[in-house]
Amino acid sequence: MSPSRAPRRSDARPDAHGFHRPERGRRLWTGFFRIAGKVHQGAQVVEADRVTPWGGLDDPGPLLALAGRVDVLFLGLGAQVGYAPRDLAAQLDALGVRVEAMASATAARTYNVTLSEGRRVACALIPCEPAGRP
Repeated sequence: MSPSRAPRRSDARPDAHGFHRPERGRRLWTGFFRIAGKVHQGAQVVEADRVTPWGGLDDPGPLLALAGRVDVLFLGLGAQVGYAPRDLAAQLDALGVRVEAMASATAARTYNVTLSEGRRVACALIPCEPAGRP
């Protein structure tokens, strides 16, 4: 009989919505997201039932299409903490979608928590990039 062992971080499973947390010390600037076990390159819009590629802040179409389906959009700005562009926030607000801007890792975690509470939420995530890269 083999001795029992404590689970390792590499044994961790994705949370209820498929997001994997990075291992301790692992860099976040990978350029992709692992959602529901699948790798998605580049920026993504994540809803409870779909993942949509997104062109970033210069591509408001997928975000405006959330109107009527979600009440809150968590906007992940990569590694940066900042503000949503005013015109985008105003357009979404006029459509009944509240925008909360934050770093992408925080947006993913906040999305998971609020979705598990049964709220109508989505997150738009820009991947983190290494220092010195755009």
